[in-house]
Amino acid sequence: MKFYNLIIKYRFWLSILAIVLAIVVNIYAGFWPSFLLYFLGVIGLFSQFFIGPMRLIQEPMESGNIEEVKKIMDSIWFPNLLYKPIRSTYYTLQGNLAMANQDFETAEKHLKKSSQLGSAMPEAEGANKLQLGMMAMQKGDMKGAESNLRAAIRAGIPDKESEAIAYLGMCQIFMNKREFRAAKDFFRKCKACKPTSKEVVSQIKEIEKYISRMPG
Repeated sequence: MKFYNLIIKYRFWLSILAIVLAIVVNIYAGFWPSFLLYFLGVIGLFSQFFIGPMRLIQEPMESGNIEEVKKIMDSIWFPNLLYKPIRSTYYTLQGNLAMANQDFETAEKHLKKSSQLGSAMPEAEGANKLQLGMMAMQKGDMKGAESNLRAAIRAGIPDKESEAIAYLGMCQIFMNKREFRAAKDFFRKCKACKPTSKEVVSQIKEIEKYISRMPG
């Protein structure tokens, strides 16, 4: 595995070296002896730009080494050449990195690009839409928030904690719209997810103080 990761890490330069050697062999021994080197070089360059080094991101992500993740992401020179599902993942990760730096404008831009491309995994699409919905709520764009949160719920959200956040957001939106029956329904769904994060539990307790007094 480590050997394969090393090949991916230095794939571009190894491919260039293979092509240079192929040219030398071609000059002195003819095309067919150099064919394998040409083939390896072209395949290496194709995979570098079409697939990229995204495989290398898993280990530093799991260990929380964000600087290494950024370094790998920066090594992707032409993201628009990436295979569509990989390009979607690339923009999702860029959006998450921007959010971690509190750069919400850049995060929204990248997440929208990822959403437009779609994802091979519905759960990833759901998580993407959830982030866009919550950012829209922060900006006061309730129409955009509702649209994205509905899309997130339809696509499926990967964990109960995030699902609870989506339902809680929908509850708040419908409370603002004074559609109390729908607000209560989303609130029940939020509680059914049994969230444990301090922030979500605190918001549930706050809403619980007066939601029972709402009509509907």
